[in-house]
Amino acid sequence: MLTVRTAAELRTARASLAGRVGFVPTMGALHAGHIRLMEAAKKNADHLVVSIFVNPTQFGPNEDFSKYPRTEEADLALCEAAGADIVFLPKATEIYRAGPTVRVTVDPKLSGILCGAQRPGHFDGVAQVVAILFNLVRPDSACFGEKDYQQLTVIRKLVEDLHFPVAIVPVATVREPDGLALSSRNRYLSPAERTAAPAIHRALLHCKGRAEQIRFDRIALPVGKVEEEGRALILKDIPGAQIDYFEIRHTDTLEPTHFIMNRSRAFAAVRVGATRLIDNLLLNG
Repeated sequence: MLTVRTAAELRTARASLAGRVGFVPTMGALHAGHIRLMEAAKKNADHLVVSIFVNPTQFGPNEDFSKYPRTEEADLALCEAAGADIVFLPKATEIYRAGPTVRVTVDPKLSGILCGAQRPGHFDGVAQVVAILFNLVRPDSACFGEKDYQQLTVIRKLVEDLHFPVAIVPVATVREPDGLALSSRNRYLSPAERTAAPAIHRALLHCKGRAEQIRFDRIALPVGKVEEEGRALILKDIPGAQIDYFEIRHTDTLEPTHFIMNRSRAFAAVRVGATRLIDNLLLNG
């Protein structure tokens, strides 16, 4: 495995790879979910490139950029065990130089909803760094987890609109045995918070059960009613939880729907103590 830290080193290393290249961009603090992404990338390619870069442009002024976990030594060991050929570990000055003059922006209809409503500019920062990384790595395919489903949707539109020759491969959310979605932020949870946090997934499963009931009983149930039930379950089981959103939308467009229909997906963002956790689940289709 080759570790590179500059764009010039990456270009040289990339030129040495013959065959298809799969790419997994990460912000480090790697866990089993990232390993699953790497495994998926290797299935679709001859070589694996991983980037580890905590991207400052996707953090707001009051968010946890400075506190975001940096575990470089452990991350590199996991990448090597997963069979990565190249790991790209740039500094912010390598990615953005003196600061970008040209910026990528995402339509507010997509970037201003769900997580974007709470994190202005976040998805512009995501799109900007992914566009740069795609240009540097020149992958044939790239894997993104479904846990960050809005991000996955933004990346799909980025590739479509800017004509990147990159196949986007979605990878199912990896969960703990109790249903909690794996996240680098889970390490911030206290023992009591960690015990309570799987209630988010249970609330999503409740919505899935309601969707199945609707399908079998052939009834029309307003989305708002099911959303209220999900929020109530979270507030009952997670003391002091603050729900940023709990919404049901179309899984392809992220547009709101009045009734649960084919291809509906439930989305949740919940603050458990000081930690913001996100999750989602396809309800049908």
